[in-house]
Amino acid sequence: MTSEINNNKQTVNTDIGEQLKIDILKNIGYTKLVYGRINKKLNTSYSDIEIEKLLLDSIQTTTLVQFKRKGKNYYITSLNNNNIRITINSNTFRVITVDSL
Repeated sequence: MTSEINNNKQTVNTDIGEQLKIDILKNIGYTKLVYGRINKKLNTSYSDIEIEKLLLDSIQTTTLVQFKRKGKNYYITSLNNNNIRITINSNTFRVITVDSL
């Protein structure tokens, strides 16, 4: 299923974005240090499992418009429930950090 949006002669294929979202959800990875970094930045004391659930839920519910690539990272801005920005390495799909907005 291909969706194309024509605005000001710009064509965007949303299937590419959907595939990226699927790839991130399927391949997302965490290092031991990132859990502590996330808790520190969010001022929380979540367990590793709670952090993983938070990020997976946030990515699943975030619209494709909020997925941005800058340099070697993806930035996913989740404004649904959490108001967080997730930074993920575009090559390894490892979570780098999560910032509170």
